Parts: sequence; C-alpha cells; structure tokens
Amino acid sequence: MAGDKSLFSTPTVRHATSRDYDDVYEPAEDSFLMLDALEQELDVLRSMKPTVCVEVGCGSGVCITFLARLLGPQAFCLCTDINPKAADFARRTGRENNVLIHPVLCDLCGAVEYRLQGQVDVLLFNPPYVVTPSSEVSSGGIEASWAGGVKGREVTDRLLPRVGRLLSPRGVFYLIVLRENVVEEIETAMKHQGFTMTTVITRKAGREHLSVVKFHRVR
Repeated sequence: MAGDKSLFSTPTVRHATSRDYDDVYEPAEDSFLMLDALEQELDVLRSMKPTVCVEVGCGSGVCITFLARLLGPQAFCLCTDINPKAADFARRTGRENNVLIHPVLCDLCGAVEYRLQGQVDVLLFNPPYVVTPSSEVSSGGIEASWAGGVKGREVTDRLLPRVGRLLSPRGVFYLIVLRENVVEEIETAMKHQGFTMTTVITRKAGREHLSVVKFHRVR
C-alpha cells in the first residue's frame, strides 16, 4: 500500500537521554524481534480490525507504538508497566511518533484486568525471560527488566492464567520466549485454557535463541 513503507521503521526514541536507560529497558534485539513479528503478521492483524490492543510491561513503549502506527487510530492502544519511569517513557515514545498510547502504572495488568475482560484483541508481552536467581526478579532495579527467575518464567507464569480472561473471542497473544524457558510447558499451560500456539519468528541474538510465539483460541 502507498505510504506503508514508513510504518515499518523502528519508532524513534530520540527523546531518550542516557540517564533514562538507567531505569528503563533500552530497546534491544528482543524488542526488534517483536517489531518484525508484528510486521510479518500485519495482514492478519489488519483483517481482524482490532479495537483494543494492550502491551504488558511496555518498557520504552516501542512495541505498542509500532503496533499503534500499523493499525491506525481505530485501535485503542494501552500499555502497562510497574515502573513509573517506563510508563512515562512509553507515553513520550508514542507522542514522539505521532500516535496516542495510554500507559497505565500497574503490575502486569492488575489495574485494568477487570475492565478489559474479554475485550483485548491483541496482547503483547516481552517479559523478563533470562534465567536468574529468584531474588533478582523483584529487585526493583533495572535488572528486573530481564531477570526471569526459575526457568526465566516467574513473571510469564503469573500472566499466563489471565490471558484467557483478557482476550476477546478472536484475540491473539504474542509472547517473546527464550529457548531456556521450556516453551513446551508454556504451550501446555495455554492449551489447558483452550489456546493453540504457533511460532511466528525465531532468531539467534548472541547466545540467546529467541522466538515470538502466538496464541489464539482453538476454532
């Protein structure tokens, strides 16, 4: 489509300062992998005509901003983060890229979960996925952006039981996983909620083998 090419550029974060990244996760290979997955899924996403999109743990906001730009103003784009500096950063990222996103300060989706039940058409999560000691998961420092605890899944495993309640009947959930996260166990947990899993994209980034997996309800 004419004019679409500019939509696929990485959202600018030129508003950031070096001090911002002391407290907010800087866009990295996992962030860019999610952008590539969303671009790859563009036809599917547009055919859905999503009205409510949510990113959990938005960090810099580049992923929800990219999605908002792809889908246009008909999609209400909300994001959450437990870090107030990340929520503010994400708000500024949306503004810098001429899209409106709505950051909410909360753990996972706790503050909006009840209101969003059955309403979310597109759900994104780039969780802390690195295998670390459990003590790092709730440290409150920048390491909490990547520290996933046991199997790198302590944060992911808290969100998974909520996905079925959040998603609309047609809703899709995109999740970044690391090979060490034991993805088969995630697939089984979601299967018990009535979801099927497909792999959208896989990439080796340094020593990490990362994938974006997609869940949708079994038709």
